[in-house]
Amino acid sequence: MSIPKVSEKNSMPALSVKNVSKHVALDGRSLEILTGIGLEIKQGESVAIVGRSGSGKTTLLGLMAGLDTTSAGTIELMGHQLENLTEDERAELRAQYIGFVFQSFHLLPGLTAVENVMLPLELLKQEGAEEKAVELLNSLGLGEQLSHYPQQLSGGEQQRVALARAVIARPTILFADEPTGNLDSSTGAEIIDLLFEYNDRLNTTLVLVTHDEALANKCQRQVLIKDGKLVDRHSNSSESDNDEAVAEEVLEGSIS
Repeated sequence: MSIPKVSEKNSMPALSVKNVSKHVALDGRSLEILTGIGLEIKQGESVAIVGRSGSGKTTLLGLMAGLDTTSAGTIELMGHQLENLTEDERAELRAQYIGFVFQSFHLLPGLTAVENVMLPLELLKQEGAEEKAVELLNSLGLGEQLSHYPQQLSGGEQQRVALARAVIARPTILFADEPTGNLDSSTGAEIIDLLFEYNDRLNTTLVLVTHDEALANKCQRQVLIKDGKLVDRHSNSSESDNDEAVAEEVLEGSIS
């Protein structure tokens, strides 16, 4: 089955999460990771998912990206209900709509920097993959590292290659899991700037998991996950006393 590309309209949310739960079997019992999560993310919005380690943030990100399946509830990505799709169909949907930046980069060690970045376009059978990858890497200051393998790159260089791979196909939604977690503060700041440049310039929906206070504060909205449950939402642009109180609780109590 081929996944039809949805005509992108501002009125349709990029993501709609309804009463989602996730549990796994462990030692003969059911371990609840997420319970009753409800969340809607608009096209072009930037959202930070925050919370303590082990709260279920990364699990939620993987469910929204179609990398895993829910135990209950539904997730719609650009109008497609993920629970109704096979694994192959979810992979096709990701190729059409999604870019993903991992904390540990996940570059293919046997491919050079430019080959790693070309990969999404080759999977989509788009022409000019190498030329586009070279142009993008040059724009990220990696023109001299095109033929380098991941093990020959610094952490910051690997993350820029990973970011280039994630955005080269101009995804509708860009997911990032702790994108600055393995970087020093200076390099992390560069990656933050790049993430929001794509969010702003291409209207790419940005959904990220982070413990980085500076990164969370740059997002339009923060969502707090605690013990597998969504307990708070707040807008970073609000000036109300209530939102300031929630922001203080999220940043002081959840982001380490």
